[in-house]
Amino acid sequence: MLKIFLCEDNSNQRNTISKLINNLIEKENFDMDLTLSTPCPQDIIDYLKNNKTTGLYFLDVDLNSTINGIELAQIIRKYDPVGFIVFITTHEEMSYLTFTYKVEAMDYIVKNNYPFIENRILQCLELANERYTFRSDTPKSNFILKSGDKIINVEPSKITFFETSNTIHKIILHTLDSQIEFYAQLKDITKLVDQRFYRCHKSFLVNTENIENIDTTSRIITMINGEQCPISVKYLKQFKKTAIQK
Repeated sequence: MLKIFLCEDNSNQRNTISKLINNLIEKENFDMDLTLSTPCPQDIIDYLKNNKTTGLYFLDVDLNSTINGIELAQIIRKYDPVGFIVFITTHEEMSYLTFTYKVEAMDYIVKNNYPFIENRILQCLELANERYTFRSDTPKSNFILKSGDKIINVEPSKITFFETSNTIHKIILHTLDSQIEFYAQLKDITKLVDQRFYRCHKSFLVNTENIENIDTTSRIITMINGEQCPISVKYLKQFKKTAIQK
């Protein structure tokens, strides 16, 4: 069973969202449980300290506490590195911080109207249910590709990005400590990688888990090892929305 946690300091909004989540769980017959609904970030931290679990976390950004929701998410990641994190907030402009804090958020829902929130929460429940079931049934696998007489075998967590090479029909695979060039096309690579990877440019496919920060002015993504890759105007707006969900 996937456990759900809600941290929202506004009691009216917390009660509304809690009721909504419970109704959707019952209606869709999800194997889930709203385990904790609280205004206090420490309640979730204490629970995770004492219980090993994989959860789905709905967090307000502004919690009127010693830490905000994004900082709470960073702490959650220490105890539940594969959990699903969703922010529900009025602060749309702060979505980029989810990359800075490396919390790999599933979604960033802006509070504007009830039907919108209900639909987005349902989407998050469906996606978390699908991924949680998949994780339970499927062992973790490396990125493996045969290219000519070369076999590429790399742990996905070590990949920073894929880049189209200046050599026609070749791709450069960037990892945390090396680069590997091989014959392939980027469109084929997108079919082989998981939801961590997102197209940020016509020539680049980036691992969102290894992003250090994004400079939206210069449109540069910096990875945790210092490497950089561009993000095009075409992909920037959609990247901030969609890559968070992956």
